[in-house]
Amino acid sequence: MSQLLPVMIRGTGAYVPAEVLTNQHFINYLDTSDEWIVTRTGIRERRRAAPNESTSTMAVEAARRALDNAGMTPDQIDIVICATATPDCHFPATASFIQAALGMGNKPGFDVEAACAGFIYAMTIGSAMLGAGMYARVLVIGAETLTRFANPQDRTTCILLGDAAGAAVLIRAENPGQGILHWRLGCDGTKAQYIWVPAGGSRMPASTMTVNEQLHYMHMRGREVFKFAVLKMEELIDEMIREAGIAPDELRFVIPHQSNLRIIDAVRERLGLPHEKIAVNIDRFGNTSAASILLSLDEARRTGQVRAGDLVMFIAIGAGLTWGVMLMRM
Repeated sequence: MSQLLPVMIRGTGAYVPAEVLTNQHFINYLDTSDEWIVTRTGIRERRRAAPNESTSTMAVEAARRALDNAGMTPDQIDIVICATATPDCHFPATASFIQAALGMGNKPGFDVEAACAGFIYAMTIGSAMLGAGMYARVLVIGAETLTRFANPQDRTTCILLGDAAGAAVLIRAENPGQGILHWRLGCDGTKAQYIWVPAGGSRMPASTMTVNEQLHYMHMRGREVFKFAVLKMEELIDEMIREAGIAPDELRFVIPHQSNLRIIDAVRERLGLPHEKIAVNIDRFGNTSAASILLSLDEARRTGQVRAGDLVMFIAIGAGLTWGVMLMRM
């Protein structure tokens, strides 16, 4: 949809665990190689949460950094929206733990689960709330502890996943024309089993059988997901350019979800952009799902790749299969 949502990002923050898992970690016990991993994914290393860390603890650290960047304190935030596919537990929402750790009193908070597209979903919801006048300051978080849902014996999935958290503070735009210019969300539930964790929910509760058959790990049909992602991203890009009425060279920076370097390259080629106009950190952090775009955005803001007034695009495909694209004047 192309309808201005007058919001701005006041501050961003990110957190990654200290432990680095290089490709050698997997080479030591799996039938794989650095060349195999890099050629197929672009990943050279990723981060793994410490035993005392979880999705909420990483989210809290990212949130504190975002608040500090925004020059704000937790009590000034009106609502917390946490995008995650790896919550601390089934319920309550991970946002509840975040809200308590930040000392936000009785401020509302809830989770959004759209996997890799989660940040764009949460950003759209938070922006709509601001635009409707419901709240004045929204904290949007994307956080994942994916390494705990990866089967260490499945080389097609465990090499991809990393842990991280990112956060952004949203407020109403200060200048005319600033804000979200275009967004599109979608889901094809007929492909829900392309990426999923089969057991642990009401459909298949935990049992000896589900544990023995490793059904609490992520299962992915990688080839089908890759094909879908490339085609869907091309469709979303073409639709955005047409509906928003922009030329690709007007984009200052593009931040795609970091799922696979070949998919990122397909996005760049579709837009006809030089390498320096598209975010790439998959080589250092792997696939961090809902945290991915925020991780890149925080880095781009800190390094000056993204500044106020720039036209920036976010795009992601996630489990569900879900997708989202967003065009924002920063």
